[in-house]
Amino acid sequence: MTGRSPLSATEEQRAELACLAGSRDRGEVDRARAVLLTLAGWTSGRIAEAFGVREDTVRLWRSDFMRGGVEALKAAITPGPAPVKSEAALRVAMPLLAEPVADRPNWAIPRLRAEIEAREGVSISRSQLSKALRKKFWVFWKTSGRFWRLKGAGACRRGP
Repeated sequence: MTGRSPLSATEEQRAELACLAGSRDRGEVDRARAVLLTLAGWTSGRIAEAFGVREDTVRLWRSDFMRGGVEALKAAITPGPAPVKSEAALRVAMPLLAEPVADRPNWAIPRLRAEIEAREGVSISRSQLSKALRKKFWVFWKTSGRFWRLKGAGACRRGP
């Protein structure tokens, strides 16, 4: 089928599409621009050639927009498996590290790993444990053996 697309958009949707066309996600940008070009009168073939995709892909983007509006063009984060090891590690590590520094031993990554495996029965790699702790705003300094808690944008404060 050739001819003009039946696609239409309100001024509000056009403004949202223009914003989405400035996104950091390349897929979102392409989908928004394809819809905007369709509204400007471009054909599927012309858009597909400009973006290096198939005509069917452009038609799919259009139908997504017609069915769900601008939200349908946004990138969706697909759910993955639960972070079982990281959650188990944090259940053990956070109370250990929350104790006053004077009353607790120094908890280096290898020692924490051993304690996590003993208490939870979960083996976690050094890098995965380090990432889990960083995500919870804990940074370990090798030189001092102390931990610091990050507060706000880059401001550091001594932990409890």
